[in-house]
Amino acid sequence: MQNTFEHALPDAQGYFGEYGGSFIPPQLESIMIEIAAAYEECRKDPAFRTELARLYKHFVGRPSPIFHAENLSAKYGADIYLKREDLNHTGAHKINHCLGEALLAKKMGKKKLIAETGAGQHGVALATAAALVGLECDIYMGEVDIQKEHPNVVRMRILGANVIPATHGRKTLKEAVDSAFEAYMKDPVSQIYAIGSVVGPHPFPMMVRDFQSIIGNEAKEQFKEMTGGLPDNLVACVGGGSNAMGLFTAFLEDDEVAIHGAEPAGRSLNVEGEHAATLTLGEPGIMHGFKSYMLKDKDGEPQEVHSVASGLDYPSVGPQHSYLKDAGRVNYGTVSDDEAIDAFFELSRLEGIIPAIESSHAVAYALKLAKQGEKGSILLNLSGRGDKDIDFVVEHYGKDYGIESLI
Repeated sequence: MQNTFEHALPDAQGYFGEYGGSFIPPQLESIMIEIAAAYEECRKDPAFRTELARLYKHFVGRPSPIFHAENLSAKYGADIYLKREDLNHTGAHKINHCLGEALLAKKMGKKKLIAETGAGQHGVALATAAALVGLECDIYMGEVDIQKEHPNVVRMRILGANVIPATHGRKTLKEAVDSAFEAYMKDPVSQIYAIGSVVGPHPFPMMVRDFQSIIGNEAKEQFKEMTGGLPDNLVACVGGGSNAMGLFTAFLEDDEVAIHGAEPAGRSLNVEGEHAATLTLGEPGIMHGFKSYMLKDKDGEPQEVHSVASGLDYPSVGPQHSYLKDAGRVNYGTVSDDEAIDAFFELSRLEGIIPAIESSHAVAYALKLAKQGEKGSILLNLSGRGDKDIDFVVEHYGKDYGIESLI
């Protein structure tokens, strides 16, 4: 059940304070109004909600459990809990909003789902949802990420999706978004752009947040049942920010809960193009149809960015995160590539859970809190599993952690 804080945001124009809105070409304005109206109808429709709840339970496997990481807790001196979104069907939180978007598209009579993906988790989840409801699916992915996340590319193709490489610029997530948006502009009537995070023009930041809010709604009740109270701290990684908003939403009015978002510091916060710490080092700007914090180059254009996690290398962030930063409700800090990889192995070897590199940023941040003296409880969103990352990690970091490739 959503709380009153969230019911007030966004406003009718899609703004969270000064952030959000809809900055799109005139030919898309009527399409976005249509999508917003269809979503408003669906969110109030008992049949739509019942069908989504049925799929969450019987197809996705929800509710995902909370696990008390006792070995990590003993080593670092804080009670660390994991919300196990990695156990969802398709291996991440992305399936939560992909099913909602696919059902919405089907209700609207669309023929195709089109989207971008970075790490491939959104692409796999959308391809899965498209197969389930009987829609075509085109996934745009940076050429670099296609090589880096090859297992997910294979999964998307097995599921029947067309994986289309973005070959310009850095050939990563931002370029995949550019390519998908260009393709959508050519035919916004028969297809719907199923945005993969709490970004884009209104109503997508609201809609994706609403679909993802099941994470925090479940977690709040589960944590109370396990411990008798609320966590002292929440932690989630932040790229676009969907898994974070999914966890944070249910707790925003609980002032006793400190909330932390972990951004990618990449290889260096001091060098342009070597990080993707949008909220830490960015400033307000407009890109991809919405206003939010963004990293800009000297010409005011989106800055080139980097993260070891393909799903986090984006030069902007969901507008609600920008609002929460300015309001002081959420603390946004950073985790470097090396810290994330160290956390990847730490969780794997202490708890027997291999996390996605994106989620490893949240693990690393939780461990930072513990090392800084936080003795209370920490609930982090383990937003995805690391199957997709193991080849990349072993190739680039294996020797540092005692792993020699057998290939």
